[in-house]
Amino acid sequence: MKALVAPSYGPIDQLTIAELAKPAPGPGQILIKLRAAALNPLDVKLATGVMREMMPVSHPFVLGLDAAGTVEAVGEGVTRFTPGDEVVAFTHPVAGAVAEYTLALDGPEVVARPDGLDPVDAAALPVAAMTAAGIVEQAGLNSGDSLLVVGATGGVGSFVVQLAAQAGVRVVATAPPSDADYMRGLGAAATVDYTSGDTTEEALRHVPGGVDVAVDLINAGPALAGTAAAVKTGGLLISPAGGPPVFDREVRASYAHIEATNGLLQRIVEATASGRLRVEVSARFPFAEAQRAVVEFAGKHTRGKVVITF
Repeated sequence: MKALVAPSYGPIDQLTIAELAKPAPGPGQILIKLRAAALNPLDVKLATGVMREMMPVSHPFVLGLDAAGTVEAVGEGVTRFTPGDEVVAFTHPVAGAVAEYTLALDGPEVVARPDGLDPVDAAALPVAAMTAAGIVEQAGLNSGDSLLVVGATGGVGSFVVQLAAQAGVRVVATAPPSDADYMRGLGAAATVDYTSGDTTEEALRHVPGGVDVAVDLINAGPALAGTAAAVKTGGLLISPAGGPPVFDREVRASYAHIEATNGLLQRIVEATASGRLRVEVSARFPFAEAQRAVVEFAGKHTRGKVVITF
């Protein structure tokens, strides 16, 4: 089979489509023939070696965590699916998804894809939407509370905005003027133009005294202090990247991670299929152009998701 691989840690321009052995499903595994796979920032970090201390990978390393496709074969003990079933999957840590075939564990990481959900939209869901759901749960917000989302137009951010707004939270989202209407369409009550002013000052103008919770999907480490300044004393800052445990003014910190808990991906898929959750796919690339897709994805901020099709 063909797959997009990193032969070693290094720059993404070394990525190549290589011929690898077609995997066979072991006990409790599902072999999926790909129809679409989505890109995530973690793919780039794993390929380049930025995450080698925390999440080392073996080489050749196949990129991709999000998959939508058709069940090709199942391993011993798998009874939920049979060949021909259409599925959505989070494939980490079993195999990479930007390949003609991939493996996934039989469990909450794989769910059936409804007929009304396009494979491209389905592939855009697992990492981004599950991460967003975990962040909103950690935030512990109630209807009427305020939330600042930094990086709101990206894959995770777009889902955080929607899920929080649907819970009655007043969402302030960072976005350039060209995306302001898009953010309001997802449920944001206000937007902050990070391209022309100070994000913290603008957020405090919308919510004097500071927001209850801020979610920063862009910054890490000491750089999170700027976002923390927009949070009220005793409030919470959440980020999927690392940083200090506390900030000035007793602002707490929580560092989110993706977790495919039982039923979560199923609920996300059903909500998207029914139209309650919106997916934004900003670019589609055929598999033959997968290397270019990653280079362009890594080189600029994208609205929503980038998906590779097969």
